[in-house]
Amino acid sequence: MKLHVIIEQDEAGYYVAEVPALPGCFSQGKTHDAALANIKEAIEGWLEVMESKTVSKPSHLIEVTV
Repeated sequence: MKLHVIIEQDEAGYYVAEVPALPGCFSQGKTHDAALANIKEAIEGWLEVMESKTVSKPSHLIEVTV
């Protein structure tokens, strides 16, 4: 899966990462590389939480590749 990530340095010097396609998916790090590693972990967590909230009947479940 490929997602766009925005990483910007804030006024305190930290790097803040955001995934626009995943509402509320943010992270940060002291370096650009740390922020990138942290946002990857945040994405995994975000997807796990959203999947656990999804209740669907197997007969209605389909997989779509875009």
